[in-house]
Amino acid sequence: MTVSNLRIVSMIPSATEIVAALGLTDAIVGRSHECDYPPEIQNLPVCTQARLDSNQPSAVIDNSVNDLLKSALSIYDIKVDVLKQLQPTHILTQDQCDVCAVSLADVEKAVAQLTNSQPQIISLHPNLLADIWTDIDTVAQALNTDSNRLIEDLQARVKICEQKTQALMETKQPTVACIEWTDPLMLAGNWIPEMVTIVGGQPLSVVSGQASPKFAWESLIAANPDIIIFMPCGFNLDRTRQEAQLLAQRPEWENLRAVQTKRVYITDGNWYFNRPGSRLVDSVEILAEILHNEVFSYGYEGKAWQHF
Repeated sequence: MTVSNLRIVSMIPSATEIVAALGLTDAIVGRSHECDYPPEIQNLPVCTQARLDSNQPSAVIDNSVNDLLKSALSIYDIKVDVLKQLQPTHILTQDQCDVCAVSLADVEKAVAQLTNSQPQIISLHPNLLADIWTDIDTVAQALNTDSNRLIEDLQARVKICEQKTQALMETKQPTVACIEWTDPLMLAGNWIPEMVTIVGGQPLSVVSGQASPKFAWESLIAANPDIIIFMPCGFNLDRTRQEAQLLAQRPEWENLRAVQTKRVYITDGNWYFNRPGSRLVDSVEILAEILHNEVFSYGYEGKAWQHF
């Protein structure tokens, strides 16, 4: 199949960004309700919608998600009528997290209802950075394009961060708590601990490649990390600041080492850390900038992260 014949529908922001990074933005004909980058895709038809209100408080969102999952209902709906009109040749989805985006099972059910096209389904399942490179290559092969140059460039950028950081290594690595959700409190898992390690930090109580665990507030107080970074799933900087302020109201907050040394930060998790695509390398650079602001200056401060 030639590039001119491609009709791609992406059900997840990270896959949309991978396709764009491969130079195939013009082949995308449909997107999820969450896909917002690159800007050129924002006017494309939307093929999904959420069954919950993301503007609700974190605890309400968490309860709604759990209720839907207990009822064996998907958190997202796929607009099959839109898919029928778009007649995609390829649909990109994921089977890594049923909460974060449309699942593989949902897409398979939707495709079974199509009569005018039989698109190829490409499902991604990243847990570590190496999986991102694999996913990029998988997408490239399915779309009949080359990924070598893109992957080499992304890997080189990560290597630069790693090598510069190693030259700065102190005898003790700072402990870093990356908070993915505030109510209930959850630490960021999967690729985040690996990224923290790459830039010279010691991730708090999370193993690379494993799902994000719930973490008791009392455990955070006891661990007393050197650095706290908020990166709630799906939230931008403004919403993240609101979430951080809720935790900061607790009386024990002021006793934390990270608070006393002014090493608490907020990030745009929605645009960066929560999206396991090509821009995850931006997130590595953001972490390098946060942990070693005197050395790294990529220009992310202010737009991707801020001091809290």
